Parts: sequence; C-alpha cells; structure tokens
Amino acid sequence: MALHFSTPLTERLGCRLPVIQTAMGWVATSKLVKASTAAGAFGFLAAAVMSPEECEAEIEAIKSVGSAPFGVNVHSFQTGVDRIIDMCIDHEVGAISYGRAPSSKMIEKVKAKGIACVPTIGAAKHAKKAVELGADILVCQGAEGGGHTGATPTWLLLAQVLEMDLGVPVVACGGFKDGRGLAAALAYGADGTAMGTRFMMTSDSPTPEETKTAYLAADVTRIPVSVKLDGLPQRMVLNSKLESLEKASGPGLLVRGLINGMRFRKEMGVTLPDMLKSAWTMARKSDLTLGQTLMAANAPMIIQNAMVKGHPDDGVLPSGQVAGLINDLPSCADLLASIEVEASERLNAMQAKFPTAAE
Repeated sequence: MALHFSTPLTERLGCRLPVIQTAMGWVATSKLVKASTAAGAFGFLAAAVMSPEECEAEIEAIKSVGSAPFGVNVHSFQTGVDRIIDMCIDHEVGAISYGRAPSSKMIEKVKAKGIACVPTIGAAKHAKKAVELGADILVCQGAEGGGHTGATPTWLLLAQVLEMDLGVPVVACGGFKDGRGLAAALAYGADGTAMGTRFMMTSDSPTPEETKTAYLAADVTRIPVSVKLDGLPQRMVLNSKLESLEKASGPGLLVRGLINGMRFRKEMGVTLPDMLKSAWTMARKSDLTLGQTLMAANAPMIIQNAMVKGHPDDGVLPSGQVAGLINDLPSCADLLASIEVEASERLNAMQAKFPTAAE
C-alpha cells in the first residue's frame, strides 16, 4: 500500500515527496530542477556558480514549464548576490539554500517575503546558530556526502541535531539513493532526505555522458575526502587527477596552480598578476599555502573540465560515497517513483513486524 508522505518538510516547501534535490554546481541547472520538481521532489537551482543574468534565465526556464515549487542556492559572498536575491523575491521562489558564512541581512530579507531559508550544516555545533540566524529547515550533511563535507557520519550528525529539538524540520543528507534510505531516515526521526549524487546520476542530469560513465565505475572505497583541491575537505572520486594532486608536494601544488592559472586565465577573465596577488592575499589571511590558494582559485575550472566539458580524467569528480553503490541512470520520474514505492514497502513491512498491541 502506497503511503501519503506528508511531513513538516513537504508542508513547508509544498513538494509532494519529502526529498530534496540539492544544488550541485554546474549540475543542478534548470534541466535537472524541472525534472526533479515535476517528479515530486523539491529542487534547488545551483545559482552560486551563476551570474545574475544566467540565474534569471534559468529561473524563467523552470517557471515556464509549470508551477511546482523550487529553490535557489546562493553564496552570500558571490558577485551579484544581491541581484539574485531580488530575483528570488520577484519570482516568488519557494526557498533559498546556502552553506558557509551566510549573511544575516540576506536571511532577514527573504524571510520577510515568506521564502524558506534552508542551510546545509556539516557539524552539530552549527545547527543552533543556523536556526538563530533564521533557518526554517536544516539539511544535515554527514561525512558520506559529496563535495565540501564535514567529519561526522550522517547518522551520528542526525542524532546530534535531532536531540537538540530545535523546532524546525530536519533533513538527512549524505549516503541516500533510494526508498530504503528515505524510510530509514523517517523512522529515525528526520523529516526527509536530501540527495545530490543520486540526482546527478540520472538521465535528466546535464552532466556529460563520459563523466557519468566515470561515476558509474566508482568504487565506494575509492571516494575519499581531500584538501588538495582548494584547501577545504572535499569528497571526490579518486581518479587520476585527484591521485596526482594527492601526491603533489607544496612546491608541486604551486607549480600546478601557476600552470592552471596560465591555462584558465582567459576563461576567468583575469590576468596572471591579478590572480597571483589575490592568491597571495588569501594565503596571508589563512592557513593555506600560496600553492593551495592558487589551486583554490582554479578549482571551479578544474571541476568544470569533468562536469561541463566531459573530460573526467582531466578534472575532479565531486561525489558522495553513495556513487559506489549506484549502477544505473534512471529518469528523475522513474527514480522518485521507485523511491516512493520502496519507502512505502519498507515502512509497511516495519509496521507489520511491530503491530500495535490490542487494547
């Protein structure tokens, strides 16, 4: 028997299923958001890697095909963020998501217009502060999650946050791919799940086929966390590019950073002296070396080599560990239909195992 999945998450966001499609840079475009929201999830557009003009075009593309609610992901420090926030208000998007260093002014502005604030946290100590700043929903991403991630495993992080009883819906993220995972998260006390890698590995994802093939070949034990790309812990598939970065010394990273700077400076629209000056300033204000800051400046272009240009061996592959358990590329419609059926089956089976005692 199929269940009606109404939770505080679906009630707040207006989606049919308690599943969030996360905002992955260069992956969560209008194409993916349209497909995930049409299938019942709540999708986030990855505007954090877009210009205001690109973002508006993508928002309009999503709205052109229906009225399903969706959200927009931003970084409070990105160029043009104020214009993007105004667009979110003008277009009446359902939510904004964000990660590190959120702007309290930005949060106050969107909340005043009824837009839900949905930050992602990777450590329990950030949960209370996020709610105090105005979070309406908390996405708790455990260490199994892809891209920039924390050190606490998903279930332990979820336990810590749920025990705080902060009065907002809590979403489990990191290691989810199917209805079994959704059922487990709901039984554990979460209000839904959030998935990135699973949505990236669908036929609706704009990720090039060559790159999807590389993800399908990934082994769950070879998707480590590395700090070599930009100085921050980031989970990626261990391909030849990441292996070479892991082996690189400090001077080696500096050389790589300079080479990448020469290679990508046209696309970045900056001169090499400006890039070096920026990297040197960043290095002086942080614990990163000059080589790491140069790599950080070039990181988006290295990621795009794989995720946009379809050259997985010449770029890095941000990924959740769950990629090692995925062996197909369904449509979002088929994926979410299977999640709904399987979650219903698992929850019904659990109820059958533990029937209510007769009064």
